[in-house]
Amino acid sequence: MHLTSLLPLQILYVTLSLSAQHFPSWGHYDLCKTRIHWDKWMSWDYMACQPETTLLTRFLKISLDPPNSTCGETPEMYCTLENPYMCNNECDAHTPELAHPPELMLDDEGRIPTSFWQSVSWRSFPKPLLVNITLSWGKSIELTEDIIITFESGRPEQMVLEKSLDHGRSWQPYQFYAADCLNSFGMEPRKARDLRATSVLDIICTEEYSRGYVWKVDKMVRFEIQERLALFGGPRFGDMASLYGQLDTTKELRDFFTLTDLRLRLLRPATGPTSVDPHNLSKYFYAISNLDIRGRCKCNLHANNCVMKKGKLSCECEHNTTGPDCGRCKKGFHGRRWRAGSYLPIPKGTANVCLPDTITSGSDAKLIHPRPTVPSLDVANPKQGGVCDNLLTRCSLVGQRNMRTFSPLNMQHHIV
Repeated sequence: MHLTSLLPLQILYVTLSLSAQHFPSWGHYDLCKTRIHWDKWMSWDYMACQPETTLLTRFLKISLDPPNSTCGETPEMYCTLENPYMCNNECDAHTPELAHPPELMLDDEGRIPTSFWQSVSWRSFPKPLLVNITLSWGKSIELTEDIIITFESGRPEQMVLEKSLDHGRSWQPYQFYAADCLNSFGMEPRKARDLRATSVLDIICTEEYSRGYVWKVDKMVRFEIQERLALFGGPRFGDMASLYGQLDTTKELRDFFTLTDLRLRLLRPATGPTSVDPHNLSKYFYAISNLDIRGRCKCNLHANNCVMKKGKLSCECEHNTTGPDCGRCKKGFHGRRWRAGSYLPIPKGTANVCLPDTITSGSDAKLIHPRPTVPSLDVANPKQGGVCDNLLTRCSLVGQRNMRTFSPLNMQHHIV
């Protein structure tokens, strides 16, 4: 897919982590509102906000297809590719110290000895050794850094990384990996660094992580998020305003880095420098020691925190919004239609707060105000007008520092 409408902007990197080398400190959007005190009363100043970048593998659920893809149900001894006569890797699911279950893909990297998930061997050769690994978060997340997969076996000779935006009901490819892209997938080999601004969303096949036979050294497979984002901002990602403007206006770009699930389709294991040896199939298998996936919960710029609630990941919504992604207005706050927050104007953005639909005045009367008379409330980047947390008593003027009290006379309304 080509984004012909994308301008050659200076930045497209959304990682709001604590590392100051990636972006200026004002780029965090870590506050949803601030309290402003006046002589006799207080008001809120609302702003766009989002959670910090974090290690997302802490919150996912992992599943394998077929379910019996993990080694050890029948104890088996595995050999190494570089020395087919070195067969000292035993897998036995019934012995904890010899088991290699899927959750070992998610434990701390750097443990000694290394822990890893391991598949069954290619004992069904010449039938393909196929394993699907599905990673599910149960809500929308946004990727901000490279996906890094560390293999303890040789890196697969054929593999596809896929994503879902609808909790696994449909899938689309992120990237193809092969030792021979043309032969495996009918695609010319490319690298992420070959992409340009107008082709940033292209689905490519790369041979960079599958060719060669130095598996003891080259263990990692990447899906390059930063390489794509750097097309717009250069190596230092210095122009955050361009980034946020592009994300605000280009849905295809936002969706590219957004997902609910990832799926790793392992299609052919590493076979080494020679052809497959049918007499020693115990050296052909998949093994993964670590998944490094970093990003944030997608909260539509209406939350700065994301937590597990009753086993489900959910945004802690502000701005009178609700839902796992803060994707709708709370009950009683439909004074205007729900809108995602906006990154602009820098540095605080626009909160697009959901407004009350009814306010009780006194003991009986209700003040119905489908919309305040200030027309700029419905503008994503208002220069005037207010976003109010209580339309009868106080209002914060967006883009200005002065505050004033709203009375019922300032609105179109009627008493019922």
